[in-house]
Amino acid sequence: MSTIVDLKVKMDHINQYENGYPLISKDSILNANDLTNEGTIVHLHSQNGQFIAKGYYGKQNKGLGWVLTQKKGVKIDFTFFRDKILTAINKRQAFYKDETTNAFRVFNGEGDGIGGLTIDYFDGFYLITWYSEGIYTFKDKVIRVLDELGDYKGIYEKKRFDTKGTYIDDDDFVKGERGEFPIIVQENGMNYAVYLNDGAMVGIFLDQRDVRKVIRDTYAEGKNVLNTFSYTGAFSVAAALGGSKKTTSVDLAKRSKSKTIEQFSVNGIDYEQQDIIVMDVFDYFKYAKRKELTFDLVILDPPSFARSKKHTFSTAKDYPALIKDCLEITEKNGVIIASTNNATFGMKKFKKFAEKAFKETNTAYKIVEEFSLPADFQVNRNFPQGNYLKVLVLKKLN
Repeated sequence: MSTIVDLKVKMDHINQYENGYPLISKDSILNANDLTNEGTIVHLHSQNGQFIAKGYYGKQNKGLGWVLTQKKGVKIDFTFFRDKILTAINKRQAFYKDETTNAFRVFNGEGDGIGGLTIDYFDGFYLITWYSEGIYTFKDKVIRVLDELGDYKGIYEKKRFDTKGTYIDDDDFVKGERGEFPIIVQENGMNYAVYLNDGAMVGIFLDQRDVRKVIRDTYAEGKNVLNTFSYTGAFSVAAALGGSKKTTSVDLAKRSKSKTIEQFSVNGIDYEQQDIIVMDVFDYFKYAKRKELTFDLVILDPPSFARSKKHTFSTAKDYPALIKDCLEITEKNGVIIASTNNATFGMKKFKKFAEKAFKETNTAYKIVEEFSLPADFQVNRNFPQGNYLKVLVLKKLN
């Protein structure tokens, strides 16, 4: 797009952009009302006209768009996209060569230099997620880069244009061959069924790869495992493959049961030997206490915000209460794997949530290990919110 809109940056935000902060936020811009067409290239200037950075206008829940370069002379053209995507792919060569894993992130938004865009790889298929109408205007350039690389089976896309991050239901197929779904992908030798053509989510969260591996390799053997907010049961599969005595998967969504059965089945696990329960997790905690059920390993990976008929849950407010609930059904020396993808707070605050829960229940504990995003989820060090994943392995000591 040939039009360039000059945006005036407020005085107290100039330093952060000069230091490489990538998100163009509404509160940092004086003349945000000058923005009309998404996809427009923008120049950030100080109020006395000094150039700071160049980016694009694309509204999403995080802001007005993203900085792409601090060099005025750089054109946001096909060459720009090719250089960024090729650099990202070169960094992932170890993943392409890994014989036990064929599902991973190829391009991670601002972490790889273009906010609002992610590209995932699933056994020869690329899945592009566009987070605004603005980034979607560059679609032809991104597809052309993948075409130049070649050697793919097909390309699918997800549009999450709504400023609340809502998925836009559309035909997800872009080009190449259509997949026969589910595609069975491998992750550290485990099998997972994924659907690139069936709504916003594909059936597995790639950012939890390291956590699934450590559950299988370190924490599951001989254990009675509870997986809450279990989605398609990916953690339960890892636990079962790690030799758990039994897994119990609990999720409110009706389709979680059939999806979890499918994930067990593609790994040759007899799902009838596992418990798969469709129930509000908070109701299940009450049920488990009533029945005096206890677990050696409890996995907590709630959505940032959830609402059911009886409960409203927000990780930012309610996580300590969630840990307290599960402490009552966790055995002595049992392990709680607590996870959140809420980007509004960091690991330090998350550790405080855990501390609060254990302190209020007079329970001793130790943090055994912690995880953040895996290596393929490249993070921009000037944008801490981008490193959203926080996982704590907590051992209950009494």
